[in-house]
Amino acid sequence: MMNFKNVFRWHYPFLLVLLLVSRVVAADTLLVLGDSLSAGYRMSATAAWPSLLDKAWQQQPQVVNGSISGDTVSQGLARLPALLKQHQPRWVLIELGGNDGLRGFAPQAIEADLKKVVDTVVAADAKPLLMQIRLPANYGRRYTEAFSAIYPRLAEAYHLPLLPFFMEQVYLKPEWMQQDGIHPNQDAQPFIADFMAKQLTPLIKQH
Repeated sequence: MMNFKNVFRWHYPFLLVLLLVSRVVAADTLLVLGDSLSAGYRMSATAAWPSLLDKAWQQQPQVVNGSISGDTVSQGLARLPALLKQHQPRWVLIELGGNDGLRGFAPQAIEADLKKVVDTVVAADAKPLLMQIRLPANYGRRYTEAFSAIYPRLAEAYHLPLLPFFMEQVYLKPEWMQQDGIHPNQDAQPFIADFMAKQLTPLIKQH
């Protein structure tokens, strides 16, 4: 007759290791560091695309929305150390720069602040993921091109994945836009969550 006490004693170290590994896997977190485009401007935070993505992924990995409406890159940078300490993410999606561009900040200053964000994420042993941000065409071709060029240049310099700007798809659907013509409405959030899932899954689920 099998002695279950001996079996348990023999397999206990293996089970303990398996439990610890499972906890580490379960703790994997994607931190979204963004502005109003990800914060859920004028809607419940639970309706914003990061929350919908978290539900779709069933918290594997967990998606933490660290976005605040109106944030510039420097403001996101100021909040970043506390967010990294609190959530200890494995990945950080950087969706910042739009407010800097809308306020006409110098592209060189925006790029310098984004570099500090990336450096801070790397120093915390997390993996930065950078989103391309684009400005409306009415800001002038020279400025918008200089602004847009920041992101591929940073991605190349740091060997980062450069994710496409989800708003380029949302702008095509007037019914998905708020009256200000800048922010996506609640109806757009499921599309954005699905769009981001397709972009992020190859980067996250397989690593």
